[in-house]
Amino acid sequence: MAKRHVTLTDEHQTYLRQLLTKGTLPVKTFKRATALLELNQAKTYKEVAKTVDLTTTTLADWAAKYQKTQLEFLLDAPRSGRPIEINPESRAKLTALACSQAPDGRSQWSLRLLANKAVELGYCEHLSHNQAGVILKKMS
Repeated sequence: MAKRHVTLTDEHQTYLRQLLTKGTLPVKTFKRATALLELNQAKTYKEVAKTVDLTTTTLADWAAKYQKTQLEFLLDAPRSGRPIEINPESRAKLTALACSQAPDGRSQWSLRLLANKAVELGYCEHLSHNQAGVILKKMS
């Protein structure tokens, strides 16, 4: 009998099958769930690697991560990144500025104009137009 690289509980198997039958699912989550179910069926790393188009090393890592974190392994851990430097009060001011009358000669605010005006008004030290767009998108 072949070695099982992962042993799933009945509850976990049911959850993974239900997850895979949903309409939309991130590709990473789909591959991880599929790999876990196939490894549970005593398939080799090579067989599963062909199915999910990954390396056997990655599958071995996934099997180890599942043993440690169980189903939390399906989700990506939060990524570290540059911390947000504009506080909630300044975000609200930026949103209010975007809703205000556009500058003379303009029909509406552009993200670059908003970002530059926010820095000019002292809402923050620096703000890119991309970040201004992210803030406005979250506020709406």
